[in-house]
Amino acid sequence: MTKSIKLNVGDDAPEFSCPNKDGKIVSLKDFINQKPIVLYFYGKDGTPVCTKEACEFRDRYEKFVDAGVDVIGISCDDSESHSKFSKKYQLPFTLLSDKDGKIAKSYGVKGLLLPGRTTFIIDTNGKILMTYSALLSASSHIEESLKVIENLKQQKQQQNN
Repeated sequence: MTKSIKLNVGDDAPEFSCPNKDGKIVSLKDFINQKPIVLYFYGKDGTPVCTKEACEFRDRYEKFVDAGVDVIGISCDDSESHSKFSKKYQLPFTLLSDKDGKIAKSYGVKGLLLPGRTTFIIDTNGKILMTYSALLSASSHIEESLKVIENLKQQKQQQNN
C-alpha cells in the first residue's frame, strides 16, 4: 500500500509509471531527464474548475514551452476519458491516468472524494522546486507555476552569459 506523505521543496519526486491518454505507459523519468516539469493533480475531467484549470494551462502553454518546461496533468480518470477531454479542449500537454490513486497518495495529494488540486514543479534531477495547493482556484496554480518557471529561465540565462 502506498503511503500518503507531505512533500516539500527539495524532496525527491516519487517515481511513477502510468498510462497516458493513448494508453501508453509513461514514467516520470521519461520527462524529468529531459527538462523540468509542472505536474498538476486535478479531480476529474470535464468538471467546471478542472476544465478551467486545464484550459488555462493550455492558453499559457507557450510560456511554459518557451521556458523549456513540460506540463503534465494527472487525475483518476482513465485513458479514454483523458483522450476525449484532451481532444474536446485541444490540450497540448500530457494527461496521465492514476485510476487507483497511488500516485496522488505518494505525492501527498488529498481530497474529499477525489484527489485534490495540487501542483508541483520538478527539476531535471527529480527534485521538487515548488508545491502549491488551492482546491477551488484554477488560475492561481498557473500563476504560481509561471513565477517559478520565469525565475528558472532567468537563472539559466544568467548561467549562459
